[in-house]
Amino acid sequence: MTELTLRGLTKRFGSLTAVEDVTLEIPNGRFVCLLGPSGCGKTTLLRLIAGLEEPSAGQVLVGGQDQTRVPTHKRDFGMVFQSLALFPHLTVAENVAYPLAIRGVDRASRRKRATELLDLVRLPDVGDRRIHQLSGGQRQRVAIARGLAIDPKVFLLDEPLSALDANLREHMQVELRQLQERLGVTTVVVTHDQKEALTMADVLIVMDKGRVQQMGAPMDLYRDPANAFVAGFIGSTNLIPCRLAGRAVELAGTRIELAEGDRVKCADGDAVLSVRPEDVRFAEAGLLARVTFIRDLGESVQFTLDLDGREVSALFAPRERPGVGLGDSVHLAFEPGQRVVLAP
Repeated sequence: MTELTLRGLTKRFGSLTAVEDVTLEIPNGRFVCLLGPSGCGKTTLLRLIAGLEEPSAGQVLVGGQDQTRVPTHKRDFGMVFQSLALFPHLTVAENVAYPLAIRGVDRASRRKRATELLDLVRLPDVGDRRIHQLSGGQRQRVAIARGLAIDPKVFLLDEPLSALDANLREHMQVELRQLQERLGVTTVVVTHDQKEALTMADVLIVMDKGRVQQMGAPMDLYRDPANAFVAGFIGSTNLIPCRLAGRAVELAGTRIELAEGDRVKCADGDAVLSVRPEDVRFAEAGLLARVTFIRDLGESVQFTLDLDGREVSALFAPRERPGVGLGDSVHLAFEPGQRVVLAP
């Protein structure tokens, strides 16, 4: 059964189309990340799913039931906002139980449910504290617990970790994913952070200019991007102008034969070759380039190179660091089977 379905969902604000003709099917129990640059329409799409915005066209269905005109408070969706929106005048337990209170659940049941959820998010014994007495990570957990209070059919989160420092953010990414796996609730998270999306999602939806550019498993999008935008937005890649002719590309005056496993996503003519930095190698012969910068990142060493006026990045494990220095000339080779030829 498909848990969450969007059919031709569109949202216009005057002459601006924020979301255009989005059609998706998200199976029950999946962890989905909506990823894209600022202004791409991902938050508007989440608000359309939540019922906080009325679509200009299209439908939102849950379990096959049309929810498009159902008010937000009747959709049985859990939500966590970027600001968290916790109430400072209420205790932690009262914050968690608030969605139950506005549904008329009795006090004893609310308190019991709040205690269960605070245990679930690893915050036992803080129910009587005030919000200002909690750390940033603890407040984040309280907001997540509140979003789960009603046993939601769908759990929606808008940039939930953006206000946390880097270390805590990475820790909460893992915790949120583990929590979702335990509960099995269909979850949709908006983020602009590529690493966050790759860490958490089992389904990744990349958006740009109001449209879905590609949807699939994170590593499928990483290794087999549909277009140059997805290739450049998911992780790091080198996008090198070239010309495609059959099963070969020409760049920097050199012809490179494509191998089995290399993907071609465009017609013959002008194109771009997408090669991940970890798939760039130094060779005895091939494309001639010059080392312009070397950066030691600890877990890897990054070389920046000038290839016929184009910047190319190569990444090596420390134990595989080539014995070349700044200003040296090197020959480049690209790992066969890991190259993607895309429309410009």
